[in-house]
Amino acid sequence: MKNGEENIETLEKRHPEEWLLVEVTHADSLGNPKKGRLINHSKSKEKIIEESKGKTGDIALYYSGKIPKKGYAFCF
Repeated sequence: MKNGEENIETLEKRHPEEWLLVEVTHADSLGNPKKGRLINHSKSKEKIIEESKGKTGDIALYYSGKIPKKGYAFCF
């Protein structure tokens, strides 16, 4: 991969259960990120949201952990 570009799965495995801020370089036909450059990661959603402000381009912010099953909820 060029210029720090990595598969999204690799980033998720390296930073489990963290919020990821990624510059997306490749997406699938539905627009789901497949490759990108990690801008930052944190356990703190607020920290990543704050850092994302003012960023332009194709940027994705998401949680790398498991999504709870229906009927469960997260509390932040």
